[in-house]
Amino acid sequence: MPTTARIALTSGEPAGIGPELCLAAARTPVPVELVCLADRDLLNERAKQLGWPITLREYDPTTPQPNTLTVLHRPLAAPSKAGQLDERNARYVLDLLDRAIEGTVSGEFAAIVTAPVHKGIINDGGVPFTGHTEYLAEHTGGAMPVMMLAAPGMRVALATTHLPLKDVSAALTIESLLKTVTIIDADLKKWWGIAAPRIAVCGLNPHAGEGGYLGREEIDVISPAIQLMRERGIRATGPLPADTAFLPQMLDQCDAVLAMYHDQGLPVIKHAGFERTVNITLGIPILRTSVDHGTALDLAGTGRADPRSLMAAIDLACRIITRTA
Repeated sequence: MPTTARIALTSGEPAGIGPELCLAAARTPVPVELVCLADRDLLNERAKQLGWPITLREYDPTTPQPNTLTVLHRPLAAPSKAGQLDERNARYVLDLLDRAIEGTVSGEFAAIVTAPVHKGIINDGGVPFTGHTEYLAEHTGGAMPVMMLAAPGMRVALATTHLPLKDVSAALTIESLLKTVTIIDADLKKWWGIAAPRIAVCGLNPHAGEGGYLGREEIDVISPAIQLMRERGIRATGPLPADTAFLPQMLDQCDAVLAMYHDQGLPVIKHAGFERTVNITLGIPILRTSVDHGTALDLAGTGRADPRSLMAAIDLACRIITRTA
């Protein structure tokens, strides 16, 4: 990887643990220049609050600074205190993302790593927002984003994301599943270099519907979609009962698992390696990785926030850049 490679690191919700996770990243050597998009004064105040002696360097796009965290200053709209949300900073949080997206699309940055945001306060601030995944797709031209989490030995993608459970069945269609798995197949090849990805597809119902006795989604939607995937050369298997799809012997036979809804797949991977799990957005033209947790307002400013998920997100972005460079 070129020593001039840069990764944009957005600091997320200023009242959450994002700023101190970014400060923790400044204390850990990485083989790139990490460009932290944040309010410089906020970072200095949080470092002082934590008692961390950190010198923040200003970002200079003309002078690469490898093995360094630099700061691209974006001013807060209102002063921020750890643990205290303020809707006046909703636009600030999205401004960090906008600048990171702009820089990554232009080639200034090789990837984006995101610290957590708080969806509720952004909406309270008058900005409709459902999450990083959808926002990144909208602002990069990604027609259909796919959320995938990766941990050592496991990758789990989602057919639906932030939906009430009662709405999941209606959201699953043959077309949507085919598009989702096509994206997973393409990005496993693009980002991970897997020549012929093996994708295990979960059923929706207990025991994958038990032949229709526990629901017909597997018969009417999931199985026909898998058949179309195979006709297009995708190595898809299923529908598999979700209660056995994540057994080690099953995971050994696939490169990713497609879960039908958020809490079918994510509790498993987070239990397997919460502090090592990384969120990746598939189906967009840029590389974006993220932590697998939220803003943890109760931990903000205490120094007890665990930075390992952020460091795993940075590490994965670095490894993908190395492979694709």
